[in-house]
Amino acid sequence: MKPFGGKASAAALPQAPQTQQQRRPLVKVLIVGSGGREHALAWKLKHSPLVKEIFVAPGNGGTAAEAVNVAIEDHDVAGLVAFAVEKKIDLVVVGPELPLVLGLTDALTAKSIACFGPDAYAAQLEGSKSFAKRIMRESGVPTADFVVFNEYKVALDYLQSVEPPVVLKADGLAAGKGVIVARTRQEMFDGLAEIMFKKAFGAAGASVVIEEMLEGEEVSFLAFCDGDNVALLPSAQDHKPVGNGDTGANTGGMGAYSPAPILPESEYERVADLAIRPIIRRMAELGHPFKGILYAGLMINGDDIRVLEYNVRFGDPECQPLLLRLESDLAVAMLACVVGRLKPEHVVCRPETSLCVVMAAGGYPGAYEKGMVIAGLAAADQLAGVKVFQAGTEFKDGRTVTTGGRVLGVTALANDLAAAQKLAYQATGKLHFDSCFYRSDIGAKGLR
Repeated sequence: MKPFGGKASAAALPQAPQTQQQRRPLVKVLIVGSGGREHALAWKLKHSPLVKEIFVAPGNGGTAAEAVNVAIEDHDVAGLVAFAVEKKIDLVVVGPELPLVLGLTDALTAKSIACFGPDAYAAQLEGSKSFAKRIMRESGVPTADFVVFNEYKVALDYLQSVEPPVVLKADGLAAGKGVIVARTRQEMFDGLAEIMFKKAFGAAGASVVIEEMLEGEEVSFLAFCDGDNVALLPSAQDHKPVGNGDTGANTGGMGAYSPAPILPESEYERVADLAIRPIIRRMAELGHPFKGILYAGLMINGDDIRVLEYNVRFGDPECQPLLLRLESDLAVAMLACVVGRLKPEHVVCRPETSLCVVMAAGGYPGAYEKGMVIAGLAAADQLAGVKVFQAGTEFKDGRTVTTGGRVLGVTALANDLAAAQKLAYQATGKLHFDSCFYRSDIGAKGLR
C-alpha cells in the first residue's frame, strides 16, 4: 500500500487561526483525557515543530513523560476553559466524547480558543443514538432499520410483535456498554427491562433504539474533517470482547490493528462517499459544521456496507496504531481542520501495518485491583518499532502503577500484519503486573 495523500511539505502548512497563533508561531496545546489515546496524542504532538508546550488534563503516567499533567477531570468544562484562558492555550485537543457532548468546544469558542472537536450539537452524533440514526436517514447513509421509543410499555408492545434477533441500544452515552444483542425473545424482553425499567445505564436509557441485527465483520473508518473537506485515515479493526475468539463481555477495546484487510485502500473513497461525506454535508446544512475526527463504525458483509454508529473522536485503542502509522504532522492536520483549510496532503500515513495489544487488570471489565507495579516498560519500549502507550497508570514514588482496567496499549509497527502481531506480542512478553491479562489473538481476523 502506498502512503495516500502525498508528501507533507512546508508549503502545505495551513495558516494559523486568526487569534494568538499569528503573534506566536509555536502553539501551546491542551489535551483532554486520561487514556491510552491521550498518551498517543501527546506523544505524536510532541514530535511537531509547531508545538511549544503540551498539557494533559488529567492525563496518566505515560502522558507525564510527554507533557505536563493537570489535575482537571475531563467533564469539568468550566475548569478546562479557565485553565485554557489562564495558560493562553492555542489549541485544545479533546480525546473522549463526554466533554464534547457537554459543550466544551462551544465554551472554548466563546473565549476565542481553538478546539479540535465538534460543537455540542454535532457531538450528538455520538451522544444520542437516535439523533445519529435520524441524521443517517436524512443523509441517505445506509444503516440498519430502526425504531425509537421513549416509553417502556410502548417499546415492550413493539417487541412482542417482532421476531429476534434485534439490537437494543440505550440512546445516550453509556461508556460503551449500552448495547444489547438479543437473539431470543426472552433476551429481547430482559434487555429492554435492563435499559428502560432497571435503568442499568442511568439516564442514557431514558430512550431506546431498537434495530435489526446486522451480520458481517466490523471495521473502523476515521477521517479528519474541517466542516467541508475530509482527509481519510487508513482502515482499522478493533476487538471489543474480552476473550479470545471474540468471546465474553464487551470492553472498551482489547486491541486493534491498521489497515484492516477487509477494507482495503482501494475502497476508501467509495466508503467515504457512503459514510463520511454525506454526514459532513448534512451537519453543514444544519448550521453546525463538523470539525474534528468523524469515526464511522461499519458492518461489512460482502458488498453490503452499513454504518453501525458514529463516534466524534479518535477511538481507543484504534488511535494508537493509527498514530503510529501517521507520517505527517498531527498539529498541522488539526489546525487545518480548525481553520477550515484541510487538504489530503495534511494526512499522510506510512505503508506498514501497526497493531496494538491491550494489557488489562484481572477482573476487567468488572471489578479490578489498582496500585500494582508495572515491570518491563523500558525493555518493551526499547524494541525497534514498538511504543507502549499507557492508559490506566500513574507515576508514583518513582514507580509506574496501575489505576485502571485497561492499563497498557503495546503497539508495534512492521512490514505486514503477521510481523506487527509477532513484534507486539514479543513486547507484551516483556511486561508484567500482578493479575495482568490480554487477548492472544489480536490481528487473527486480518490474517485469516
